[in-house]
Amino acid sequence: MYGRKQTQICALLAIIAVFSFSAFSADEAPKPLKALLVCGGCCHDYTKQKTILKKGLEERCNIEVTIAHDPDNGTKHKNPIYDNPDWAKGYDVIIHDECSADVKDLDVINNVILKPHMDGLPGVVLHCGMHCYRSEGWPEKAVTPWFKFTGLETTGHGAQLPIEITYVDTASPITKGLENWTTIHEELYNNIHHKLLDTAHPLARGKQTSKDKEFKEKIDDNICTWTNMFNEKTRVFATTVGHNNETCSDPKYLDLVTRGLLWACNKLGDDGKPIAGYGPVTK
Repeated sequence: MYGRKQTQICALLAIIAVFSFSAFSADEAPKPLKALLVCGGCCHDYTKQKTILKKGLEERCNIEVTIAHDPDNGTKHKNPIYDNPDWAKGYDVIIHDECSADVKDLDVINNVILKPHMDGLPGVVLHCGMHCYRSEGWPEKAVTPWFKFTGLETTGHGAQLPIEITYVDTASPITKGLENWTTIHEELYNNIHHKLLDTAHPLARGKQTSKDKEFKEKIDDNICTWTNMFNEKTRVFATTVGHNNETCSDPKYLDLVTRGLLWACNKLGDDGKPIAGYGPVTK
């Protein structure tokens, strides 16, 4: 009889230990990354793309994406999120997917939009986010503060045609194991100095074949994906790809952006996989 009671007590203690460990593990589990997706402005279907990006990222890693969508479809309107001086408070990373080329107020650019990044907040810059905040005098004068943040100066793009994307640094955890691919009709942004800033590192090039004004074939070959170290401490991932909804929905694109975001937050392992606690979460 004593043996049975002892066995029952041991079993009960084991069950209590399991539940206690589970509760402790839940308390100690990494909290989701908090991301703010800033989008809106000219020329893109942000109404759909904001949902595509949020869903795609949240399926691929432990993250909660909050959307700050500006419905204005021009280039001169500042996203209302920036009216709050503490707009970035509480977030682990900002995804810049806006299209606001003619928001040029240097005080706003430096002391509001870029301030959190200057202080070390990681950033992800997608497609037209590259063409934003062209302060007065550029490109004739020095590099704008915004391009110091993105790591690449670009003035525009050609026609929408397929882009052959080739990874030029296959050892990077962002690109490790990813296959080269060709997009649907997309915009290839130019590189006005044919190179990145010294603070940036190339990950992929895009090649696009088109016709010049005399209908002769021409090939543009530009850097389309890279990383940047802004203000000597802030990690930034950037890609100029992502104009159309079909591209934004492509798993190859979403995988790349997810890895870039995790790298920016220092949550990506050398093997290209999220570190423990930051992989996909079953809901």
